[in-house]
Amino acid sequence: MKGTIIIAAALAAVSSAALAAPVTIHAGRLMAVPGKAVLGPSTIVVDQGRIVSVTPGHVAPAAGGQVIDLSAKTVLPGLIDSHVHLASDRGGIESAASSVSDSQQHHALEAQWNGMKTLRAGFTTVRNLGDAGSVMALRDAVTRGWVQGPRIVDAGQSISTTGGHMDIRNGISDDMAELLPAPTNLCDGADECRKVVRNQIGRGAEVIKFATTGGVNSGTGLATRMIDEEARALVETAHAYGKKVAVHAHGADGIKLALRAGADSIEHGTMMDAEIIRAMVRQGTYYVPTLSTVNGYLERIAANPNAYRPEVRKQIDWRIGIAGQSLLKAYPAGVKIAFGTDAGVSKHGRNADEFELMVKYGMPPAEAIKAATVNAADLLGLSSEIGTIEPGKSADIIAVTGDPLADVRALKSVDFVMVRGEVVKD
Repeated sequence: MKGTIIIAAALAAVSSAALAAPVTIHAGRLMAVPGKAVLGPSTIVVDQGRIVSVTPGHVAPAAGGQVIDLSAKTVLPGLIDSHVHLASDRGGIESAASSVSDSQQHHALEAQWNGMKTLRAGFTTVRNLGDAGSVMALRDAVTRGWVQGPRIVDAGQSISTTGGHMDIRNGISDDMAELLPAPTNLCDGADECRKVVRNQIGRGAEVIKFATTGGVNSGTGLATRMIDEEARALVETAHAYGKKVAVHAHGADGIKLALRAGADSIEHGTMMDAEIIRAMVRQGTYYVPTLSTVNGYLERIAANPNAYRPEVRKQIDWRIGIAGQSLLKAYPAGVKIAFGTDAGVSKHGRNADEFELMVKYGMPPAEAIKAATVNAADLLGLSSEIGTIEPGKSADIIAVTGDPLADVRALKSVDFVMVRGEVVKD
């Protein structure tokens, strides 16, 4: 036993020493700050999980230092998905069944599995916008170094009014609904809305997410399901605690309601008009398009035409038909865009499919990449930590073959991933 302890201690010491040595990365092409000029051959030095320096050319490493040769690759910052649901990517009737058949412990393990698919796809940071609590546990485990995973900014439970998009009793029989625990994420009236925000923050939520309209998957549609005083109470309370607010909104009236309340980002934003776009530009509100939901719907329907309840399928068909139209209007008008997929509706690990859709609906590849790095970091309030490859920032670095500025689909096949200085894909 004593010998085992000595060997374990020795191995730990060797491991610590190896991690402590600076790592030198030789990049072929470097997108250090997406949106700015791409650099030629460059050297990045990483130590203790941080970027120490970025210099032109391929500089020899310090004595005993490790070299990672990416000289044939395009190197760029770790990508950021501003809208995911890590706990599952099972949709429709299958998802509803899993919510009652699977334990929270099961969902926590599923979230870690989905998180690793996301991380290996090059997304080193995600903003998880709602689940029953399993992802919050995963976030803390990743932070403590217990498990691998992307950096997670978590919203706790998403909030809505009774009967709104986040009411888990939607579509469930009265008999079954009586067996469910009383929802803690619903509010009716300003006072209840203030309380529910405080509850989520008390649980550890880092961002608040609520719905002003119904939703596609819940069968609640475009209708506005909240009033001004409720939305204002939600936003004012979150902002008083220093938390940003993401608002799920499809219909134009619900988007306008969120903007009047002072939302920091509009998620989905399916029905934007000129008034909405002017307000978003004026207020500096971010738009997170989540175009990838369409891919998830099409794949599930192809596998099983009855994957969704009829009332939900009707809304899905509408969503598929209108996808991308708001982005076509918002981007040229100067609305700030942050990358987000709604992964969970689409498949985890396929997050980069969103780039192709963003380009299809009017964004140049350079701007789509900026949306997934510089802009998303700003939306998450993490610009000092992530989003670029610069000294002092977290060593979140990926590499791809080819030139994503010429063909953004290059980002769908990531060759190298480093997060917080740790190589997770090489």
